[in-house]
Amino acid sequence: MTRFTLLATVALALPLAAQQPDTKPAAAPSLPDGWQVRFDRANANAAAAKFATMGSGFHVTHGPAAIYWNPSMSATGAYEIRAQMVLTKPSQHPEAYGVLFGGSNLDKDDQSYVYFLVRQDGQYLVKHRAGSETHTIVDWTAHPAIKVPEGQGSAANALTVKVAADSVRLLVNDQQVRAFPRSELQDGAGLVGLRVNHNLDVHVGKFEVVKG
Repeated sequence: MTRFTLLATVALALPLAAQQPDTKPAAAPSLPDGWQVRFDRANANAAAAKFATMGSGFHVTHGPAAIYWNPSMSATGAYEIRAQMVLTKPSQHPEAYGVLFGGSNLDKDDQSYVYFLVRQDGQYLVKHRAGSETHTIVDWTAHPAIKVPEGQGSAANALTVKVAADSVRLLVNDQQVRAFPRSELQDGAGLVGLRVNHNLDVHVGKFEVVKG
């Protein structure tokens, strides 16, 4: 078994000014060696995004929705993604965070990936992005396994994607929330990474890909 492990400390904070609509052309922020970013919007305010090494992990500060990946982290065959993520405080509007997998051409017009997200109201979502389009696989669905913040407190959720020869299982805090035939999720092979939507403050304690 080959193990790729990323222990990441990721805190995302939003200055008040960044809550305004993005108007500046996107430009790649400074990133740790090997890492890449892509914003959902071509005119995203890249100045509001920072991704830097901090200790043994990373610190990310940004307003616009984005995906982050390292081309060295990809998986085929049977594998698992394990991400320990903490929403450190509720956002004004429920926004989602989670993992992506089965990625290809993430920096090109024909980008493709599946993403599995949770948000502070106790719901999860599964979608596929193909180019500029997104296709809903599972619309927002409540599940008791997803922890929600109490008051202005935090909420910790461990997301797991288990890709087997013929199936893909999605788990939150070790409870299965959905399962699919592997063929329904673009085969599941390819790049893996993180996705964080607008205006969130999230800590990623561990991001691990385990290949069988």
